[in-house]
Amino acid sequence: MKNVVGGILCGGYGKRLKPITDTIPKPLIEIKENYTILDRQLLQMKHANINEVFLLAGYLHEKIRERYNEEWNNIAIKYLVEDKPRGTLFAINNLLKTSEAEVFVVMNGDIVTDINLSEMLKKWKPGNMSMAITKLVSPYGIVKVSNEKIVGFEEKPELPYYINAGIYIIDKKIKDYFLSYEEGDMEKLVFPKLADEGFLEYYLEEGTFWQSIDSQKDLEVVRKEFLNRVDTSWGYEKFLVVTEKYMTKELYIMKGFSIPLHIHEQKDETLHIISGEGTVYLDDRKVRIKSGDIIRIEPKTKHRIEAIERLKVFEYSTPNPEDYVELNSN
Repeated sequence: MKNVVGGILCGGYGKRLKPITDTIPKPLIEIKENYTILDRQLLQMKHANINEVFLLAGYLHEKIRERYNEEWNNIAIKYLVEDKPRGTLFAINNLLKTSEAEVFVVMNGDIVTDINLSEMLKKWKPGNMSMAITKLVSPYGIVKVSNEKIVGFEEKPELPYYINAGIYIIDKKIKDYFLSYEEGDMEKLVFPKLADEGFLEYYLEEGTFWQSIDSQKDLEVVRKEFLNRVDTSWGYEKFLVVTEKYMTKELYIMKGFSIPLHIHEQKDETLHIISGEGTVYLDDRKVRIKSGDIIRIEPKTKHRIEAIERLKVFEYSTPNPEDYVELNSN
């Protein structure tokens, strides 16, 4: 991959999230204890091998700098600070004019998502801009009718339309489309031109978690998602049931990634594949897996799971952390 830098738009006031944003900028809102929106986004950049990120800041930028300084989790952090809010197009132009990178991966600073940045970069065609999109979810429950009667209800269904998911890949070859305007609404000024001239492509992951945090209600949705969840370099694990004798975890493995090679010293483990496709490596053999498969893994069996398509797996095992031993996969 060419020289890639990241940019995160984090300069807004977050007025609809007051009073939280009276004292902290929106990107520093915690989605779980000591884990902020911006923490999540920076780690996503890192796991996509983007090790230099510009924070396009403004409101309460001092608080952001105080948390991340010039380096955080082996990511080089740089700051482009606006003296007053001038919109996302101005902020992106600031990045395009400042960095000599060939490729820019830009995220809105108020989204939380499991979209796979590595896969988006693989699918992107150089010379173009790629925009992540997601299904539009109705903000209301809908009423189903037939023959002058109500026949059912559906709570906030997905609609047959797509919306901008707030993640962009921009090739330096097309940055003049942005720089031809000093500021303004890039959705109205830049994106239609790129689309008309065939330079705007999209990236879609159906069914992937995505939430823009625009209100207290949105924040509650994200905090509920992250309540028992631990993010990893390969996806996440979510603790569903934990008792003294057994534990059920949901594993989400992004396409092209795998969980670490490990063994359970004394207890067995069972995998139930909920969705997706992948491979389970068991000692010296490998087993192709798909939705509905159930695999029992004996104690002391070296194993790892690799996602061919993004995988969701229920893992049934012991809650004893000493029984889990991570191994060097080399």
